[in-house]
Amino acid sequence: MATQLVSDDKVAKSAGSAVPETVVVRFAGDSGDGMQLTGGQFTLSSALAGNDFATFPDFPAEIRAPQGTLFGVSAFQINFGSTEIDTAGDAPDVLVAMNPAALKTNVQALKPGGLIIADTGEFTKRNLDKAKYETNPVEDGSLAKWDVLAFDISALTLESVKPFGLGNKEALRCKNMWTLGLALWMFDRDRQPLIDWLKAKFAKNPVLADANIAALNAGHAYGETAELGGHIHKVHIDPVASQPGLYRTITGAEAVALGLVAGAQLAGLPMFFGGYPITPASSILHYLVRLKEFGVTTFQAEDEIAAVCAAIGASYAGKLGVTSSSGPGIALKGEAMGLAVMTELPLVIVNSQRGGPSTGLPTKTEQSDLYQAVYGRNGDSPIPVVAARSASDAFECAIEACRIATQYMTPVILLTDGYIANAAEPWKVPNPSTFAPFPAKFLEERNGPDGTLLPFARDEKGARPWIKPGTPGLMHRIGGIEKNPGTGNIDYSPLAHQTMTDARKAKVDGVASSIPPQDVALGTATGKLVVVGWGSTFGPIHQAVRRARAKGLDVSHVHIRHVWPMPENLGPLLRGYERILVPEMNTGQLKTVLRDQFLVDAQPLSKTSGQPFAIAEIEAAIDTYFDRVPGNAGGEEVPPNAGQLPSIKATNP
Repeated sequence: MATQLVSDDKVAKSAGSAVPETVVVRFAGDSGDGMQLTGGQFTLSSALAGNDFATFPDFPAEIRAPQGTLFGVSAFQINFGSTEIDTAGDAPDVLVAMNPAALKTNVQALKPGGLIIADTGEFTKRNLDKAKYETNPVEDGSLAKWDVLAFDISALTLESVKPFGLGNKEALRCKNMWTLGLALWMFDRDRQPLIDWLKAKFAKNPVLADANIAALNAGHAYGETAELGGHIHKVHIDPVASQPGLYRTITGAEAVALGLVAGAQLAGLPMFFGGYPITPASSILHYLVRLKEFGVTTFQAEDEIAAVCAAIGASYAGKLGVTSSSGPGIALKGEAMGLAVMTELPLVIVNSQRGGPSTGLPTKTEQSDLYQAVYGRNGDSPIPVVAARSASDAFECAIEACRIATQYMTPVILLTDGYIANAAEPWKVPNPSTFAPFPAKFLEERNGPDGTLLPFARDEKGARPWIKPGTPGLMHRIGGIEKNPGTGNIDYSPLAHQTMTDARKAKVDGVASSIPPQDVALGTATGKLVVVGWGSTFGPIHQAVRRARAKGLDVSHVHIRHVWPMPENLGPLLRGYERILVPEMNTGQLKTVLRDQFLVDAQPLSKTSGQPFAIAEIEAAIDTYFDRVPGNAGGEEVPPNAGQLPSIKATNP
């Protein structure tokens, strides 16, 4: 059976043969095998080839798990092609397994008829035992439903780098480059950009550079000369049609960092970032450290509380304060976030969500911090919440968070997740002139009657004035204790607390007047079913709805960027549909918020496996609904509960 590298049933016909429009490849191996590096460089080759793509790096939770174990497997999946790509793909067409554990943990995801490339040099008795294999799967016939190309990559790598005099351990580290060379041959990719990259990476150690280049060339040559036959063949993926412009590959963490800098520039402010290392949020700090020339000050604090308090102090001093973390760190920041609400200072808090609760799944993705973002502070502490839907979208969402924070004098939460933070995709670099500036304004003279100062007087947006400390004549009191609505003096009276609570809520509610109306991402503004999402579920929802509509089903897709407050037209829009399905990587949090705000019967589709939704999971839920409604395409007898979505849970492998 010849392998056909075809993904998501998108096939173009060319010269009478099936030519794939998209291909999904997964590299998997031990956490020391360089799979993330291999995937990253294959992504670079895809970008240079003009393909659209989306990636999914899947890290082990342990910092360095025992070698060869199931829980130490690191994987990198890329979906690339000549058509629009919205997800990293459901099932791989090709699985590169560098050891038995990588095969064991990933093979069931591979498409029937897909291709397995396995390094038999690692399929030793010891490694098979670690992977819980009783027999060698490459030899016992258990892989019969897939094509298998098994050979000793380790030995071939050692042979290719022998002239450079490396030790055995150091030489075997080159086998990811050997594998990458084979992959470049398979997909008709140019090696020169990778060779240039290796020379730059190992500029101080040219022997290592030459060894890795030799391994890369050897893997490529193996594909050219080994006459592998039906198991493997070269596939050329045409470039995707795209608008002219400057493009670059970007991850969500990079996009957030660049968006924060752009937002600070549009506000005319220097930026202070206070952070503490935590997976998967640390990358934002790493990127911002490199951007000092844009007025960025970065501070790695001794803990999460110190990080957010330092950012609040920077905002008090007239900078744009920013802090970042994941769910456990956001919990620690909670009291200080309430302080930012009470002092009414601009602050951007980035939450790169991961599996929880507590420390949970440090390297896996989830959307389970929505309640925390919307409700998770003591007292009535309303904070606007913005959610990015993809890596490139995170840039604009970061700018939007900066705009709201500075214009409304409020902390703002920007939600991403582990998938968005680590995933990469092509990004058309926008023209800076297309973004409207929102310059911050500071009070420089007294604003009350008879020359008095009213630090908590409010403008038409409900925002109080921003006063830099040290401004002559504008000394004022600020802190977490309740204060007089105008003067800011401490005031415990019932009227003061009621007035200030109402004012803080009205200010955040008023943000809705400055955000765009909710649009329909795909489909119509009314109909039988709408699939509502937020955050990184955009890609699989969009593709599932596209497939369903291609089958003639009356289904639409609505995706929410402004989670709190919600767009003013969202309630009427949702009421235009008969049923609402809400896929989330949690147990149904947005579903509850929608029910609370709009009294609509939203139904959940929950997944908490630490893995993103597959397109097929959402498509199956849509099909389940239409199989139950009157007038379904199958013409079957309609059950008594027709039109009701069943209690659905996505597959959690």
